[in-house]
Amino acid sequence: MSSLTVYHQSTPDIPNKVLTHVEDIASTLAEQGVRFERWAANAPIQPGASQEEVIAAYQVQIDKLMTECGYITVDVVSLNSDHPQKAELRAKFLDEHRHAEDEVRFFVAGRGLFTLHIGEYVYAVLCEKNDLISVPAGTPHWFDMGENPHFVAIRLFNNPEGWVAQFTGDKIADQFPRIDD
Repeated sequence: MSSLTVYHQSTPDIPNKVLTHVEDIASTLAEQGVRFERWAANAPIQPGASQEEVIAAYQVQIDKLMTECGYITVDVVSLNSDHPQKAELRAKFLDEHRHAEDEVRFFVAGRGLFTLHIGEYVYAVLCEKNDLISVPAGTPHWFDMGENPHFVAIRLFNNPEGWVAQFTGDKIADQFPRIDD
């Protein structure tokens, strides 16, 4: 189940609120400029589907978002617990960083935890299958896929080079809960 847990940055062990209804998650994140939506596939996706098949199943939503927001590149990332570099890939995303462009992810399968550091608050967004999140450019955040990752996500970019992170050097991410496997 998707969820949003909000903390004050000074109390990483005590959430201010926990939300599990999509409408509540979306409206709370919208107040911070973060887009959160639930999408449905236009066609069934089979396990092991190719990037082309995954994109085709969501082509209508992808085209709308690309037109609306000016994204120019789309791809699919897929990771599971058998991946030989899962620990290195996880570590790459666990430190607080920001991007010069929006970070847009749509979860086709599995789950991941996006944690956003906005002002004095930390917003931990557990994204699951059918969740779209768009983290605005410049927003400090980190991502946890867990020790045994399992997710397939569509990614949209303004930058044809894709994911480029600027690490903040802040160790705040180490203080907050990570995804439970």
